[in-house]
Amino acid sequence: MLLAVVASVLLYFLDTRLDYFKPIRVSLSTVVYPVQKLASMPDDLVTWFSDFFQGHQQLREKIMTLEAQNLTNSVRMQKMQALESENMRLRELLGSSFRLQERVQVAELLSVDLDPFYQHVIIDKGKSFGVYEGQPVLDSLGVMGQVAEVSQFSSRVVLLTDPSHSIPVQIVRNGLRAVVTGRGLGETLQMEFLPHNADVRVGDVLVTSGLGGRFPVGYPVGTIISVDFPQGKPFAQIAVDPAARLSTSREVMLVLPGEKIDFGITFPLQIDEEDLPAEEQPVVDDDAITSPEGNN
Repeated sequence: MLLAVVASVLLYFLDTRLDYFKPIRVSLSTVVYPVQKLASMPDDLVTWFSDFFQGHQQLREKIMTLEAQNLTNSVRMQKMQALESENMRLRELLGSSFRLQERVQVAELLSVDLDPFYQHVIIDKGKSFGVYEGQPVLDSLGVMGQVAEVSQFSSRVVLLTDPSHSIPVQIVRNGLRAVVTGRGLGETLQMEFLPHNADVRVGDVLVTSGLGGRFPVGYPVGTIISVDFPQGKPFAQIAVDPAARLSTSREVMLVLPGEKIDFGITFPLQIDEEDLPAEEQPVVDDDAITSPEGNN
């Protein structure tokens, strides 16, 4: 027993102080390594599977988070684009109201009737905002229609393209008066009751004539895009392209009554004698009427 203790102390001293058994220890470690690896394999497998599934779950959660963020950013981008478009439309309406030189009330479309033969829209202004039946409705480019029915908080507007809607117009170039009637959504307007010898040309601009008392003079209605004189028919077939964007406008203007309309359109000049200055008034003679220029 004593010899065993002395041998152990001696071996310990030789190994720790002199590394005498290092080659033997390295050889034994090489031999024992497969056994150690096999013994630790179950724990390693458990750890590997745990890390694998945990990493896969974290990756899925991260992907889902990124997809949600991408969707949110896409929605925000679309909303920004919609706000930008709305801002542009409101700027156009604002610029149009300056051209009108009048007070206008801006309304927004709530719903659109998709019936091709029933061209009505609902706006978000009613009696509480002073809207009345027959009130002209415009967008930034021209006449859209008129208010047909008013409730407390909304109104129904009949568009120019409604087949039951007609509006008195006149040609800016020569003042010729006629009536324009709707033909349904997507169709051009029809200029009615003009004979074959009427002075009508493609490109003529039409504005409201003021007849009928609904629309004051000067509201842009549209532009003539085709003129046909069919044989055997008493009236010409004239197609008119509406000035207003009837199928795309979201905001409209309700023109308040009693205001002057000015779209920058010049009508044929007509001057009465009583409107002339005093020095240009005609001079009445006993036998004839002559002007001061006639005396030269």
